[in-house]
Amino acid sequence: MVTANAKATVSTSTASPPAYTAALAIVTTLFFMWGSLTSLNDVLIPYAQHAFKLRLAASMLIQTAFFSAYFVFSIPSAKIIDWIGYKRAIIAGLLTMVVACLAFYPAAKIPSFPFFLVALIILATGITILQVAANPYVAVLGRPQTASSRLNLTQAFNSLGTFAFPWIGAHLILGTTTSTLAQSTSQQANGIIRLYVYFFALALFILAIGIGISKLPKIESAQHHIGERLSDSIWKHPNLVFGAIGIFVYVGGEVAIGSSIANYLALPNIGGFASDIADPAARYRAALAIAARYISLYWGGAMIGRFIGSALLQKIKPGKLLALAALMASLLVTISVLASGHVALWSILAVGLFNSIMFPCIFTMSIAELGPLTGDGSGILNTAIVGGAIIPWIVGKVGDWINRAYYPAMTQGETSWGQGIHHALILATICYLYILFFAVSGSKPNSERYTKN
Repeated sequence: MVTANAKATVSTSTASPPAYTAALAIVTTLFFMWGSLTSLNDVLIPYAQHAFKLRLAASMLIQTAFFSAYFVFSIPSAKIIDWIGYKRAIIAGLLTMVVACLAFYPAAKIPSFPFFLVALIILATGITILQVAANPYVAVLGRPQTASSRLNLTQAFNSLGTFAFPWIGAHLILGTTTSTLAQSTSQQANGIIRLYVYFFALALFILAIGIGISKLPKIESAQHHIGERLSDSIWKHPNLVFGAIGIFVYVGGEVAIGSSIANYLALPNIGGFASDIADPAARYRAALAIAARYISLYWGGAMIGRFIGSALLQKIKPGKLLALAALMASLLVTISVLASGHVALWSILAVGLFNSIMFPCIFTMSIAELGPLTGDGSGILNTAIVGGAIIPWIVGKVGDWINRAYYPAMTQGETSWGQGIHHALILATICYLYILFFAVSGSKPNSERYTKN
């Protein structure tokens, strides 16, 4: 039996419709900014492989450092919301991101891989605060029936950032010619500084000021305060627990693919880039710069899918659409791993289209009927984003193991240019099959799960 206060509803009497529209526009801008910054990690990976002479698993520490912050700081972020509210928490997250972007200046100038990881952890901490505050804020900013559609729309602008900035980052950091990785580290470092310090630090600071002077609607029904006692518990909602695992494997699978695209497509039997270079190691290094630009297509598919999904979710139940997307993603990954050439290339890029609606649907179905516990539930779900730290590292480790087993003569220290990453991505299929289970069964809220016919 679900109590009346277990359902997160929002009274529109607290603010006029234009105020809600303005709030949605502001939060959409936040989604765009953190999507842009998150996607640049995929460009930093091939840069780090070259600049610091790293193998696959070691370079994946970029994602490990970044997404580990979600595990550490999501629950504290939920407590920050209880303490200072959604609006001030968003501002705190933005200012933390400004500090992180400024930290990229010494990291790139030294250059220092550990310093890069520290800057990424600080950046991820700020984004974690934004995620914990903004996702449930959008979900309850209107009718519960359209929560998935609304979150898909804002996530579409998140994908707009992930679509545009890998291409910009590849152009500024990796360059645009087949000789790009012969650039000096200082040239590539200047591209990093232009992006993070001169653009993002300033843009985020201006956005923080804008939000500070704006009047965002308060949503008391989805928030409780420090010291307030509740009769409900987040652990009494199985859809939240299953959803947290769903977020873990979804983010892990999505990031594992996105992080591997440059290395994956640079393989001669996949992308076939820079085929005029005879030496396989030199050809692979040259192909990386070309392959990195395809990252934008992967995230662009997610952007298009979210705009389409936002419309479809007005008429189709989130569970049904999520099940279809998970099934298609698992099939596409399997096809890509078993194929080569253009079939492998386009099937792995097409996964982005079906990734599109997964996070918004998993998130909104997981927090269904949490009521005042919505903020705490958001903290749990964002903690599960640590999947983006763990699963890509496992994929990289498996790729390295395959390379060592089947290519024992490989001595290239800058990158691992064997077929290991091609086969290791099959792990993403397992992730999508769990999401299929969540869509069909695990996502049922208590009102459906415990109602006897």
